[in-house]
Amino acid sequence: MSINKVFLLSMIAMLSACSSDVFITHTGNMPSEEKISMVFNGQTKNDVLEVLGSPSNVVSLDKDTWIYMSSDIKQVAFFAPKEVNRELLVIKFDTENRVASVEKLNKKHGEKVEITEEQTPNQEQEQGFFRKYFGGVGQYLPFGDGTDSGI
Repeated sequence: MSINKVFLLSMIAMLSACSSDVFITHTGNMPSEEKISMVFNGQTKNDVLEVLGSPSNVVSLDKDTWIYMSSDIKQVAFFAPKEVNRELLVIKFDTENRVASVEKLNKKHGEKVEITEEQTPNQEQEQGFFRKYFGGVGQYLPFGDGTDSGI
């Protein structure tokens, strides 16, 4: 048997062994449909916590939006992982901390976000040499600002 045939057979054996390595990872804490059906408009945040448990995420700029989420990620051998399923439960509360809306979303509702190289302009675009390197001189006051005499 020639070296080329041995190499080819070993590559085929190695690839066939790797192709059976399929990993599906489930992440998140999506509540069951039964529990979701127990949440309705007018319930308080505490009521929702008792039924569904803690949310996966609370929107940082809007503490009145809770998100429960889960996703399934499939990875075959050494190839890049691919998200095959995603579910989101978005619960919004009104100003009185009562449920205003319950919305269930999945991967089909998502949008692909394109990354761009454009930059957002800054108010203070370019500092001069002296301001950049000497602008903070004299601003460090390790013992206070001198207004409190401590006597």
